[in-house]
Amino acid sequence: MLEVKIIENIELLSPLKRQYLTQTTAPLDGMWLCGFLPMAKHFGFYDDEILCGYCCINDDGFLLQFYMQPEYKPFSLGMFSQVTQRKIDIIDKLQGAFVSTAEPEYLSLCFDYFSKFTVNAVMYHKDNDLAQDAKLSMVPAKAEQLMTFVEFAKSNIGALEQWVTGYYDNLISRTELFGYWQDDYLIAVGECRVFDEVQLGYADCGMIVADSERGKGIATQVLNFLINHAQQKDLKPLCSTEKTNIAAQKAITNAGFYSCNRIIQFQV
Repeated sequence: MLEVKIIENIELLSPLKRQYLTQTTAPLDGMWLCGFLPMAKHFGFYDDEILCGYCCINDDGFLLQFYMQPEYKPFSLGMFSQVTQRKIDIIDKLQGAFVSTAEPEYLSLCFDYFSKFTVNAVMYHKDNDLAQDAKLSMVPAKAEQLMTFVEFAKSNIGALEQWVTGYYDNLISRTELFGYWQDDYLIAVGECRVFDEVQLGYADCGMIVADSERGKGIATQVLNFLINHAQQKDLKPLCSTEKTNIAAQKAITNAGFYSCNRIIQFQV
């Protein structure tokens, strides 16, 4: 019988998380992998003192990852059932799960145990190395501009201040956040997140355009800048957007990205 324990130091799971990513069929979304997952509660599965698997659950009660080491795969169905069916005291009742179609084993388990699902987001890749026609120039965000960028994200996409402040602060320290300004006004924000230990060789791109400036092709130009920035570092660009954001999907496609995976939201 495997024991489930809360993991306070998620660095303990680093070897298992790297193993998890080796079984994915495509790079995972950077926002989920580097933004949302670290904030989730982590639970380890133990065979005596051997850490043989884990799962991650966010504060809203959605499962974000589930993994068992290869030699413990026969226990996957049973453990997944215990996690999802509220049979473990330290795990509250789940509301559902988020999983990419690039995570086949985890996805298959979700299909077995959740009754409803919808497409939450569309994931994009860009394989060719052609430079894009970037007609605008973006500049790296400075530390003293942090709250300007935070207010921009709050006003234009409804980002939560506490979360986006920490997130942007980290991007600025890594020179991965950029701004497009007109007459001292921030018009658009772009980010080019680079992975440190996993998914090496890729850069995850994201952009926000001010409400008042949308429909002018700025979003595509921001992406073109980010694509060129990534390719100058010999990185392949990735991006994603919500399924309902048709305008963003058009801009992403115009920048030369294509889609082959989705993020699925399962619900009980």
